Amino acid sequence: MFSSIRVKLTLWYTVVLTLVIVAFSALIYFSVVRVLRAETDANLSEMANNFVVAANAEQGDEETMPQPAENISEALDGFRFRDYQFVVVSYFGTVIAKTADYDVPGGAKSRDGAFIDYTFNGEQYRVFDRSFREGGQGFHLYAFYPLSDRIALESRLQTAVLVAIPIALLFAGLGGYFLVRRSLRPVQKMSEQANKITSRNLHERLPVANANDELGTLATAFNELLDRLDKSFEQQRRFMADASHELRTPLAIVRGEAEVALSKDDRSTAEYRESLNILHDESKRVTKIVEDLFTLARADAGQFHSSFAPVYLDEIGGEAVRSMRVLADQRNINLSITGATGMSFRGDESLLRRLFLNLLDNAVKYSRPGGKVSVVCLSTDANLQINITDCGIGIPPEEQGKIFERFYRVDKARGRADETATSGAGLGLSISRWIAEIHNGDVALVSSTESGSLFSVTFPR
Repeated sequence: MFSSIRVKLTLWYTVVLTLVIVAFSALIYFSVVRVLRAETDANLSEMANNFVVAANAEQGDEETMPQPAENISEALDGFRFRDYQFVVVSYFGTVIAKTADYDVPGGAKSRDGAFIDYTFNGEQYRVFDRSFREGGQGFHLYAFYPLSDRIALESRLQTAVLVAIPIALLFAGLGGYFLVRRSLRPVQKMSEQANKITSRNLHERLPVANANDELGTLATAFNELLDRLDKSFEQQRRFMADASHELRTPLAIVRGEAEVALSKDDRSTAEYRESLNILHDESKRVTKIVEDLFTLARADAGQFHSSFAPVYLDEIGGEAVRSMRVLADQRNINLSITGATGMSFRGDESLLRRLFLNLLDNAVKYSRPGGKVSVVCLSTDANLQINITDCGIGIPPEEQGKIFERFYRVDKARGRADETATSGAGLGLSISRWIAEIHNGDVALVSSTESGSLFSVTFPR
């Protein structure tokens, strides 16, 4: 039960609301009590002051020698109220006059201006002590006010608060649960939709009620994740289909040649050698494809461990040029490298050599016989750059954005006789870009026209 987010949110909401309501109710209760007590004290003080003024007035009306006790008694006769009672005593504790039969709290000790909580005959009173002088003598006036009505009012207020708080919390809890359930309804819908999504229907997306709130942001992020997964699955499916297609052709050739070679018992040595040459070429092609697939699979899984060390890019480029000269000479293509030297860099030498071999293989393979392939090394304060220019047929503009995709080849109808062991099956550029990326660099097609293409490899210095 408590594992449900709705229950947890409702409990947290109820706990927080309980603290708020209790604090607010306590504030209201104590504020009202304080106001009632302050009002009682103010009334007592005002009544006492009025009595002193009246007693002084009685003294001023006497034409003969003033009698303080008589003046006080006469003044006290005019201050008979249901709720207020008065007792006047001398400084020696003698009761001079009183409106009710009350004992004086604390004896005759002077506490001028003091408010006293006093209990008499089981009833609580608020008492105000006011000292004054009459006819040259000192007196104490004790004003009494019964607290029974105020205590009853405070008790009713306390009872109302104690009853109202649980009721308010009950309705608040029910309302909170309803609001939480309503607020989390989009999450439930997203969960139901997510459970329906499999690898077969990755094109479906979660519903987004409001893209601007937190749940909408979550749904949008999840849909973007599904987009990436869909693209990844589609790429994997296309990868498997292309790999199967590329492997099926050489394997069919190998099988066909083997069947032809075994179909006759009296074949000549030359015929066997021709079949073996075909088998050898196709096996090299299959080996290259399998190696490239294994490299990409390890790269995708993050299991490819490169070995970085200080190298010189111009030297690696030069070695790649020398390795490709045999193929270039077969096609009567001039292959050269010029530009900067001493291009020190930290990288994986075997991977960098493979990057340049892939690019040079494409440049030589697609260049026109008798043409030229040039490698230019450039070094700046920020970057190390190697440009490879060929004199091939160019890449159509609508195809240029796809050439780095796996198994993609612009001229799919090109005969296999033009392909080499280094060319693979449309994986060379994809592997080259991956190699550049793990070195924080990039491989880009700068330009491509009918007179040739320019590829640029750039690394940060």
